Amino acid sequence: MDLVLLSRWQFALTTIYHFFFVPLTLGLGWLVAFLQTKYVRSGDEKFKRLTKFWGKLFLINFAMGVVTGIVMEFQFGMNWSEYSRYVGDIFGAPLAIEGLMAFFLESTFLGVWIFGWDKLPKKLHLTSIWLAALGSNLSAIWILLANGFMQHPVGYQLEGGRAVLVNFWELIGNPRGWYLVWHTLSSGLVTAAFFMLGISAWHLIRKNQVEAFRYSFKLAAWVGLSMAIMSGLAGHAQGVYLREVQPMAAAASEAHYETADPADFSLVAGFDSTGKRTTWSLEIPKVLSWLYYFRFSGEVEGIDNLQAQYEQEYGPGDYVPLVALTYWTFRIMVGVGLLMVLITLLALYLPWKKWPDKWNRWLKWGVWALFLPYIANTAGWILTETGRQPWIVHGLLLTKDGVSPLSPGLVLLTLIGFVLIYGALMAVDVYLLAKYAKAGIPAAETAADVKEY
Repeated sequence: MDLVLLSRWQFALTTIYHFFFVPLTLGLGWLVAFLQTKYVRSGDEKFKRLTKFWGKLFLINFAMGVVTGIVMEFQFGMNWSEYSRYVGDIFGAPLAIEGLMAFFLESTFLGVWIFGWDKLPKKLHLTSIWLAALGSNLSAIWILLANGFMQHPVGYQLEGGRAVLVNFWELIGNPRGWYLVWHTLSSGLVTAAFFMLGISAWHLIRKNQVEAFRYSFKLAAWVGLSMAIMSGLAGHAQGVYLREVQPMAAAASEAHYETADPADFSLVAGFDSTGKRTTWSLEIPKVLSWLYYFRFSGEVEGIDNLQAQYEQEYGPGDYVPLVALTYWTFRIMVGVGLLMVLITLLALYLPWKKWPDKWNRWLKWGVWALFLPYIANTAGWILTETGRQPWIVHGLLLTKDGVSPLSPGLVLLTLIGFVLIYGALMAVDVYLLAKYAKAGIPAAETAADVKEY
């Protein structure tokens, strides 16, 4: 058994499980805060019931995200001790700030929000959910800035066989990190919007609380459309910057092997058994250059040329990631993103006054659309993390050099354990979300509803 491969699988699977919950938390907190603001400003009980309904789903998802996230941080010390030793002085700074500032902010004010209904002044209680949503997103920002260092290390120098932080402001100003922030936070709002869209569509089909769910459907459609476009713009900007700081990852995502000017765009391709060479490719002339330079000319470096450069700079080795995986995850992410834009456009096009009677068949598609952001989010993070390989810190530390000196059998055992436990947690999360989502919004608030919060 390969220790490095097992450790990578363990971290990858726990990350995928964790990131199942994170985007919804990031986006839904803002939407809940917006709905409560509508209630405070208007006094309309409909918005209060909507706030509590979506807030309950937000809390279930938040709890699961916290549980899975804590384990990931422990893995840096357990499975990746050499990585932690080498860059812990740098990587630990944003993670410490995330825990001490952002996590405490979101958890404290979320507690105030949960227990503060009808006990605090309305505006003070409203402030607590806005601060909780802000804390969740600040937490993501600090973690993404730490990841940005792994993608493009800055603000450090080598001392005594390890990297040490010499410029904190350069670290937190890293453009690679901020592109990740822009893309991830907008994707979080897309996830929340489609979550709200799908559940609202389910209730509209059944004519449950039509007025309330019609409002949340329309809100979700507007947020989903604007943020899907925003996420697409962020992704494109990130891709353009990627060509500068991680050219191998950029070339692999396009299966672009030979340096060319102009460069053709591969629409679809087939790969050999290694996953690193294409067997065929359907290409559109000059389009790849246009995507990078906004003109039909401009050099784009290829995988083969970059491999030769890396061998000269870093020594002998294979510096090519699994091209097939990066290539197809990129296309899945983009394709699903375009589909979400089309769905939200359709949702906004439908005549609202004729709902739900005339458009039930379209609303059924809206229910299934709930899962689309999860596919795009997962594909995007697989692309980001595998495109960096074989580096755990790009150009600085190889993945194989960052692993802990553990028994492969022990890592396999814990891998199986994490998969089973996280699988159970995900099942519980989905069950609870489905249970309370199907329950819907009560027609009027009861004493039991108040007591529950």
